[in-house]
Amino acid sequence: MTTAGPTRARATRLYDRTAQRASAAVLAAYSTSFALGTRLLGPRSRRDIEAVYGLVRLADEVVDTYGGADAAQELDELEAQTERALEHGRSTNLVVHAFARTARRVGITTDETRPFFASMRADLTVVRHDRASFDAYVYGSAEVVGVMCLRAFLNAERRPGEPVREPDDDLVRGARALGAAFQKINFLRDLGADADELGRTYFPGTEAGHLDDAQLAAVLAEIDADVVAARLALPRLPGRSRYAVAATLGLYERLLDRLRGLRPDEILAARVRVPGPEKLQVAAAAVLDEARRARR
Repeated sequence: MTTAGPTRARATRLYDRTAQRASAAVLAAYSTSFALGTRLLGPRSRRDIEAVYGLVRLADEVVDTYGGADAAQELDELEAQTERALEHGRSTNLVVHAFARTARRVGITTDETRPFFASMRADLTVVRHDRASFDAYVYGSAEVVGVMCLRAFLNAERRPGEPVREPDDDLVRGARALGAAFQKINFLRDLGADADELGRTYFPGTEAGHLDDAQLAAVLAEIDADVVAARLALPRLPGRSRYAVAATLGLYERLLDRLRGLRPDEILAARVRVPGPEKLQVAAAAVLDEARRARR
């Protein structure tokens, strides 16, 4: 069956909307913290962040949840689909399609996607990191994702034919620090599960299933430095994205506070969570604090 003229245009719009809904469903299912933060965004920015998250989660599912003998091949194919979609603007994979539509509009390129897939590929073979491999992994798995989101925020209102708004160095540093902070907090809260289920440890100098007080203190200090760098760039984010990021960062800082109050053996024993009602309170407080700063 073929379509033409207005019928084809309607079919294209339907496919685009279906892809957007698929990415939105992925975010809603996998991350309550990010889902809560995106509610503060405008419709376009929210769809863009959903699209970025959808692709990131899909790749993570290949290496961690599926992890079969052909996981490397599956990941290679996902990257190939992504690059074809970046070039042509279309994919039969709904999540990739949504990502490519966002990426082409906001200026995301293989400069971001290739380091990301390289880090995902490392998860298939690397179970213990040194400083160099850890920094490279965090850059590809998290910092470039922060840059992708930054590009989405800066170009939310870009119209066809208008130039892409490029972030300056300070904004890029802040976006990378934000992504790094989120990733390292996740590593810390998942320390026990990563060791037990995947036989994997991320923090340099640590063994799977082991963490001492000095190592924990070093990890917390590193995360604190990332949070400070991320907050320096926060006031320069445009529009509602500033409040969405403030809310999400506030949620992760609350999680970090809970982790900070535990001994290493307690962190290894159970995954720390922030209850739903508390998340709402934290997000609201973070938005109010940011609004007060904006009025000064």
